[in-house]
Amino acid sequence: MINKDKSNHQGSEKQVKTISCEQFANQFGMKIIHEGRGELTVDSISVNRPGLQFAGYLDHFANERVQLIGNAEINFLACLPEKIKKRAIDQFFAQEIPCLIVARGLTIDDEIIEGAKKYDCPLFSSEKVTTSLISEITNYLSEVLAPTAVIHGVMMDILGVGMLITGNAGIGKSETALELIERGNCLVADDSVIVTSLRGKLSATCPEKIRYFMEVRGVGIINVKSMFGPGAVRLNKKIDLIAELTPWNEDSEYDRLGDEKLTENILGVQVQKLVIPVSPGRNIPIILETAARKFRLEEFGYNAVDELIKGAFSGK
Repeated sequence: MINKDKSNHQGSEKQVKTISCEQFANQFGMKIIHEGRGELTVDSISVNRPGLQFAGYLDHFANERVQLIGNAEINFLACLPEKIKKRAIDQFFAQEIPCLIVARGLTIDDEIIEGAKKYDCPLFSSEKVTTSLISEITNYLSEVLAPTAVIHGVMMDILGVGMLITGNAGIGKSETALELIERGNCLVADDSVIVTSLRGKLSATCPEKIRYFMEVRGVGIINVKSMFGPGAVRLNKKIDLIAELTPWNEDSEYDRLGDEKLTENILGVQVQKLVIPVSPGRNIPIILETAARKFRLEEFGYNAVDELIKGAFSGK
């Protein structure tokens, strides 16, 4: 196997996202006690339980994380003298945290509410147990903060295989996708494809403003969902294969056996890639469907080249 790596979409910068208080509360069924600045900015998937901070130790405080307290922290604060408790809470909120969540439906001290108001910090209450809520928030933030890239191309679900079709403008990507849709395959995104890397896999979706729409030169803008029905579109799909459409060049050598495996690096994930030469008379939609079927067979361990070679040496 030959691995020719094209690293065009690394996108390794740290992600920072802003989430509205309403959206965050609805995601976990929480109650907003104080909306504060109305949003929280997050750049870490981790959740912090600030026991040490309430005890006065603020060195190495991960104040960029979502803060969550439960029985242990509430009971510890209750044991502190009133003056020390107020100072501990004030010092905690002064660290510019994204938000504070009180779990288990516990009663929230007036001092905590006052501290949230003083520093304009969002404050939430949840009925869920602490460990369960931490797990849910971590999973949610993993998706929200997953590395993303926007790629020019067309994303299709072809016979169950997620295929990203790329190539220069005017090569015929949208026209090819239109024929594939007519043949019963599904459109995910046309022109702009949002790619997200999560747990070593790439997921593709479409910008919301252009979802279901395609531009067909000579015809104009069409709505695939309205024209072909809901079954012709998908909101997202894992990227299994990249098909780069390129003009046929007599001087170029193209893979004829399928044993030269190309890959492309997108957000640190290697994806198998095919280079498909385009010329008059070549039925590209049929070729891409064939590529999808071949990909699935190879996933199950079947390789036509190996079988051909085996048959040749066995004399059959």
